[in-house]
Amino acid sequence: MLIVAVVVLAIIAGGGIYYIFHQKKQMDEMTQSFDLEKEMMSDDLNELSLQYEGYKFSVSNDSLVALLSTEQAKVQRLMEELRTVKSTNAKEIARLKKELATLRKIMRNYVVQIDSLNRANEQLKVEKNEAVKKYHQVSSTAANLKKEKEKLTERVTLASKLDATGITVTPINSRGKVAKRIKKMEQFVLNFKISKNVTASVGEKIIYVRIMRPDDDILLKSRGDVFAYEGKEINYSMKKTIEYEGEEVPVTMYWNIEEYLSPGTYRVDIFADGNLIGKKSFTLEQ
Repeated sequence: MLIVAVVVLAIIAGGGIYYIFHQKKQMDEMTQSFDLEKEMMSDDLNELSLQYEGYKFSVSNDSLVALLSTEQAKVQRLMEELRTVKSTNAKEIARLKKELATLRKIMRNYVVQIDSLNRANEQLKVEKNEAVKKYHQVSSTAANLKKEKEKLTERVTLASKLDATGITVTPINSRGKVAKRIKKMEQFVLNFKISKNVTASVGEKIIYVRIMRPDDDILLKSRGDVFAYEGKEINYSMKKTIEYEGEEVPVTMYWNIEEYLSPGTYRVDIFADGNLIGKKSFTLEQ
């Protein structure tokens, strides 16, 4: 009986030892599995955090950047919890694993939003480039039209400018005869014609004449006799008002010689509407 009891106890003890050894082996294997799972979860969380960090720098939407920062903070909090949880705490590891899956899903949603924004931004860039291109084209067209308008205005201005033709200057003596010697000259008779011009403005026209000596000094009666030309006030020798209707108009003007005249080449410049419309040189002999 004693021997049988000892054998039975030995068998029971052996079975218990085997069961305990087997359970310990299973626990070790489970712990190793949880450790490996923790390591993989840690890698996944670290990758998620880096993705959030990268996306924060790739988007320009402030609201989206704030949301990405919030989600990144959740990932970092979960990483800290995973670091402190024990490998044997299967319930807590399961909870963390579930949260990791949720964070992955949220990340996928943000990736979709960011891709959509990037495509929209690319489309906006294309549209902006097209708009800038069209703006430059319109600006170039407008500039060309402006230049054409300026050229046309210039041509119209030139076309509407009066023209003095057939200019003659005749020195005469006291008897109204042509004088050839300076000492006999009493008057200059200036004759010219304002040509026909249907594009010129009609109405009263003031004709200004400058008679210049050989030394380029102006013959004048008063220093106060001036008119506007090219933004300046310049002296004139004589002036005359005529009525111009677009047809040819003959003009005669007289200069009474009261100053000393030296021999040489003189010049007559004729102005109207702020333009030089004709000039003529003549020579006086002693």
